Amino acid sequence: MRDAGRGSGPRGTGAATARAETGAAAPAGGGRSAHAAARRRWARRLAVAAVAGSAAAWVLRDVRAALGAPPAGSRAERVRRSPQFRDGAFRNPVPAHVMPPGSSRQMLRDLLLSRHKRKPAGPVPVVTPDAPEPTPEGLHVVWYGHSSVLVEIEGRRVLFDPVWSERCSPSPLVGPRRLHRPPVPVDRLPLVDAVVISHDHYDHLDMATVRALTRTQSAPFVVPLGVGAHLDRWGVPADRIIELDWDETATIAGVRLTATAARHFSGRAFTRDNTLWASWALIGPTRRVFYTGDSGYFDGYAAIGAAYGPFDVTLMQIGAYGSGWPDIHMTPEQGAAAHLDLRGELLIPLHWATFNLAFHDWSEPADRLWSEAKARGIRLAVPRPGERVNVDDPPAVDGWWQTIA
Repeated sequence: MRDAGRGSGPRGTGAATARAETGAAAPAGGGRSAHAAARRRWARRLAVAAVAGSAAAWVLRDVRAALGAPPAGSRAERVRRSPQFRDGAFRNPVPAHVMPPGSSRQMLRDLLLSRHKRKPAGPVPVVTPDAPEPTPEGLHVVWYGHSSVLVEIEGRRVLFDPVWSERCSPSPLVGPRRLHRPPVPVDRLPLVDAVVISHDHYDHLDMATVRALTRTQSAPFVVPLGVGAHLDRWGVPADRIIELDWDETATIAGVRLTATAARHFSGRAFTRDNTLWASWALIGPTRRVFYTGDSGYFDGYAAIGAAYGPFDVTLMQIGAYGSGWPDIHMTPEQGAAAHLDLRGELLIPLHWATFNLAFHDWSEPADRLWSEAKARGIRLAVPRPGERVNVDDPPAVDGWWQTIA
């Protein structure tokens, strides 16, 4: 047994040979296993690459679609006939620089060195709005965040600049992201009589929201000249697109919508100012509302107030201002001045709190406006997103934003 254990004699030799054969066979079997594992790894990588490629193609397809389309054909001809269109582009009534000379250096400095608190310290309080039927004599406003607002005027509903996407960007992956959720899903909005757009920037005109409203609503889209080309590309039927030049009016369900002047610019890609921008006068049988869209301060507000006012409420852009673009957005103090020029009664601020688009503190626009309103005797309401404001009996300003500043 000792000799057999040592592998001597026929049995020991056989065992040793068997061990040798087993040892020789192991690399061959292991090689096949290694090759199979490698093939599986490559298959997984190819599958991941295919999925990633498909996702990238899907994202790029939607990015291209979100850029919209330039005016063409009869639409382009109408654009060229506009008094606002000169030398191949729409022009402001008062010259405006998107970024004045030297401002890019200041913007870079702000970006690198700014210590502003550009986001709230806690959750933004969002109210789920009621949706009662509007009364024939009532005037109510629901601010959904940023510049998205519903006006209930004498039994009709008009929705301005609806943006429900997570980012105001052509891409769902990059760009300014929401700081609070929408107060209500877009498909649960009440039925509206008109959807009004002020201009084609991403924080005011959102492809996904337009497509959703095309499916869930039957209301027409009322837009400035040229903006209809974007809606065409996104599948809005031609009979639901109404395009207006400044001082042109569309009457819908007994309410007059007039495109009025603004001091801003347009563009969704590399071409600027081939579509018009506008503010809006909304006039019912007895009530009047003004919506700024985006604009720098200019003397045109007094002219609008004289022609279409006085207004029961002004919905006023007060945020995303900066020294790098002083001509195209108003400061809170300028918003207050514009409200007075327009002969407004109640001021409700817009264009703040939802997207981080400038270098000031998140809460600064509301703080400055509240201070200016008290100094100038302006009636002010600062609703939470989703809060429904009765223009005739607005809630007192309570500084809700200061608790999360």
